[in-house]
Amino acid sequence: MKIADVRANAFAMPLHNPAYPRPPYKFYNREFIVITYRTDPEIVRAMVPEPLEPVGDLVAYEFIRMPDSTGFGDYTETGQVIPVRYTTPEGEVQEGGYVHAMYLDDNSPIAGGRELWGFPKKLAKPVIRHEAETLVCTLHYGTIPCVVATMGYKHQEADLAAVGKGMEKPAFMVKIIPHVDGTARVCELVRYYMEDVTLKGAWTGPAALQFFEHAMCDVARLPVREVVSASHYIADLTLGLGEVVFDYLAD
Repeated sequence: MKIADVRANAFAMPLHNPAYPRPPYKFYNREFIVITYRTDPEIVRAMVPEPLEPVGDLVAYEFIRMPDSTGFGDYTETGQVIPVRYTTPEGEVQEGGYVHAMYLDDNSPIAGGRELWGFPKKLAKPVIRHEAETLVCTLHYGTIPCVVATMGYKHQEADLAAVGKGMEKPAFMVKIIPHVDGTARVCELVRYYMEDVTLKGAWTGPAALQFFEHAMCDVARLPVREVVSASHYIADLTLGLGEVVFDYLAD
């Protein structure tokens, strides 16, 4: 294989059989269950990296069911997103979410999410199921239960405009790629948006959220003090590619 061929064909690992196809990635009937809760504000401040600024003591715990996604297939994901502010070099203040932790059950989006955007993804077993009038969401890391979340099924229709406005906000994560000597070769703050969103329905209802401590799945590091709200919505969307907004390794 010639050097020019390597340059022309290399976009993902491994070279001859990439773990995921080229973007864009479209999602159909993506189902979100988002429980917003209060936690310890000092721990939030310790978790959020500069130049992001945390907004209060809230955390959004998300379960997302993706039954039909181009390139990534059929999978389920869960994790924690912390509300933050980011001030651009031009002085614009953006409100969005810092993606703190993610756990999912499919290799392709784990590899693609980490390598392209820098999503903090780990392999685990999140499950969303309907039990009569209740949405039941669980996360197991190996054989150990780490999260149990429940929500009343479609108790009240939510304001579609408000939910859609929230989906327009950017999300941020820290992308890290190590050098061959183990030091950081890439360490960047990345921003991305959900695009081409078609919101098909949204609901609210009562919810409960429990975390269990685990050394390798540390969702309990941001403990639940009080459940504030819960939302359940379904949408089609395109996962927009990211852009670097801050380079931690720059002089």
